[in-house]
Amino acid sequence: MNKLTIRDVNFKGRRVLCRVDFNVPIRDGVVNDNTRIAAALPTIKRVLDQGGALVLMSHLGRPKGKGFEAEFSLKPVAARLQELLGRPVQFGGDCIGAEALALAQALKPGEALLVDNTRFYKEEEGKVKLPDDTPEEQKKAAKAEMKAKQKEFAKKLAALGDGEIYINDAFGSAHRAHASTAIVCQFYKKNVAGLLMEKEIDFMGRALASPERPFVAILGGAKVSDKVNVITNLLTKVDALVIGGAMAYTFYRAKGLATGKSLVEEDKVDLAKDILAKAAAAKVKLLLPVDNVIADKFDAAAQTRAVGESIPDGWMALDIGPKSAALFAAEIRKAKTVVWNGPMGCFEMAPFAAGTLAIAKAVAETKCLSIIGGGDSVSAVNKSGLAGKMSHISTGGGASLEFLEGKQLPGVVALTDK
Repeated sequence: MNKLTIRDVNFKGRRVLCRVDFNVPIRDGVVNDNTRIAAALPTIKRVLDQGGALVLMSHLGRPKGKGFEAEFSLKPVAARLQELLGRPVQFGGDCIGAEALALAQALKPGEALLVDNTRFYKEEEGKVKLPDDTPEEQKKAAKAEMKAKQKEFAKKLAALGDGEIYINDAFGSAHRAHASTAIVCQFYKKNVAGLLMEKEIDFMGRALASPERPFVAILGGAKVSDKVNVITNLLTKVDALVIGGAMAYTFYRAKGLATGKSLVEEDKVDLAKDILAKAAAAKVKLLLPVDNVIADKFDAAAQTRAVGESIPDGWMALDIGPKSAALFAAEIRKAKTVVWNGPMGCFEMAPFAAGTLAIAKAVAETKCLSIIGGGDSVSAVNKSGLAGKMSHISTGGGASLEFLEGKQLPGVVALTDK
């Protein structure tokens, strides 16, 4: 970690602006899962306990960027944060403007304010949507105009703090160069990583830069196209690569195996062939399912049976089979470092959850550095009840993927170097 963290600064007497990732599920006005809120508590408590006043900001969901939308308001999050924190949390009805600024400036040491969804403003993401036939000069002008507006929006967000210390503790949004995650840093003297951001980068960085071996990566999910850059990067680092989930059947097709009605990315079959060849050349063990749980339709009530590597016509593979689970588990148990991103099947439906749960059990029982790389993998581990036995569970799906691809994350790059 070559960036400043909150360990390197003192917050006494400061009004601190902090970007967190409170993009949590809300139903009927109540937070359903407070994992991400709880993950930010160590950073929040450190600032407040040192006598800093703290302004928190986050996005939530995908509002249209045209102003307030009640279903995407962070107000329920403020209520849950107050419960978890055990001290009052004020809520600002907007993230910029006179009211938010007045609330921020009135904060006393040890007090916290959460402002509303930064994505209520299209300037947060800075996207420009124009018809495909728009002339290039017009596109350039529109993008330049939006860039200027985005910077001005970031400046207004920055005004919520005192211009001294900005904290980014939102690893889940660090892969986006948004106003609140990267551009706002232009208006602060010190931009530091929060404790969660530091932990994410430390664990992920250790796995990629200097893993204890054997190093095993487990990749699942639906599409090869979503993970191709991760696979390519990891092939230069791992000792074994385990591939499950629907993406395995594009590799099946590349090997000439029958796939029935299983999900196959037809335009990625040649890419899968290339990956198989690269793995062989690099002497990386690449494991695919040797048996499968198949169904006659995509439904929890479908007819199911276990078959080998050949999927019959009219059937689709929706989970790895017991032999595959045993094969993969045996490889995992040899590992000293494990990175897992993506389930082995449609684990949300009970008949197709066994493979993913078997992998979770194998990782939990192995004495290794185990990193669960966000997204559905986290849901699967939580469902297994084994989350407490993993070394690190990432809060960022997209960010963890891009980190595993070897990409620089804008929200991290913008932090102040040590």
